[in-house]
Amino acid sequence: MKFLDEARIYVKSGDGGAGCLSFRREKYVEFGGPDGGDGGRGGDIVFEAVADLNTLIDFRYRQHFKAGRGVHGQGRNKTGAAGKSVAIKVPAGTQILDQDKQALIADLTEAGQRVVLARGGDGGFGNAHYKSATNRAPRRADPGWPGEERWVWLRLKLIADAGLVGLPNAGKSTFLAAVSRARPKVADYPFTTLHPQLGVVSVDDEEFVLADIPGLIEGAHKGAGLGDRFLGHVERCGILLHLVDGTQDDVVAAYRSVRGELEAYGQGLAGKPELVALNKVDALTSDEAAAKAQALAGAVGGDIARLSGVSGEGIREVLRALLGQIRAARAAAAERREAEPAEAFQP
Repeated sequence: MKFLDEARIYVKSGDGGAGCLSFRREKYVEFGGPDGGDGGRGGDIVFEAVADLNTLIDFRYRQHFKAGRGVHGQGRNKTGAAGKSVAIKVPAGTQILDQDKQALIADLTEAGQRVVLARGGDGGFGNAHYKSATNRAPRRADPGWPGEERWVWLRLKLIADAGLVGLPNAGKSTFLAAVSRARPKVADYPFTTLHPQLGVVSVDDEEFVLADIPGLIEGAHKGAGLGDRFLGHVERCGILLHLVDGTQDDVVAAYRSVRGELEAYGQGLAGKPELVALNKVDALTSDEAAAKAQALAGAVGGDIARLSGVSGEGIREVLRALLGQIRAARAAAAERREAEPAEAFQP
């Protein structure tokens, strides 16, 4: 299945049905009176986040969504049936933006979350609605209200527990393939990863989702390389695993280049918890690996993990360190969810 993280679609809710102008005419009934029923309400356009989708590719083949129109009212006080609503399923993590791509309409971050984007028009009143003591034979029946219509943009930001960042050819895809069943493209040239990849990692009888983000180069936030198109996916990651290619001459410059892009992009990426690892140590001697890890530790201001996605060296330790921080992040998120209802009732 191809990956698509942005799509433009047209939605229109259903128009309301018209009210009916009718009078009761039956044999032996001297004063029939009005009996025109109301029109039915138009259907809604509803977006629902689901857990078993991770791409917007379906919206490349269908861009128009229209809900059903309400049925017109009929005589004998028959109210028209409501129009059929349309439920549009999108991956969890989908944002709905206005046509100008600036105004955020909804952010569906959890599976099962629903939002009504376009409400159906109300049905018009039939003439029976206007019957009164002074107006015994009203001849007024209203048309239904029109539904809402608009063009919107869907933007997907994949939700993952951890995300892989680094320069092109830092070994991110090789690492993802080594720790999960994902099979990303692996080659010895830059930008082999053209779209984010997800993999489920199992460690110590627990699982978490790891995302491989396409490589960043200097100036990515201005459009260089693949640009900042995929940095939005990093926003949804709880922790970042920053892989630095150990075969590079200046590992400190490589680290600072990616950090600079995260800080330039903003959106809180620079403040996310980060675990830095020196990758491809299988291609280095022990002295070279130690010297480069020490230089990188001085720039980071903390410990540096050493690993190799090819030989498997250090992978288990890195995964356990990631899992520890993911547990802490999940616990903090659970506490926030429990505290939200209590805060709502505070005076």
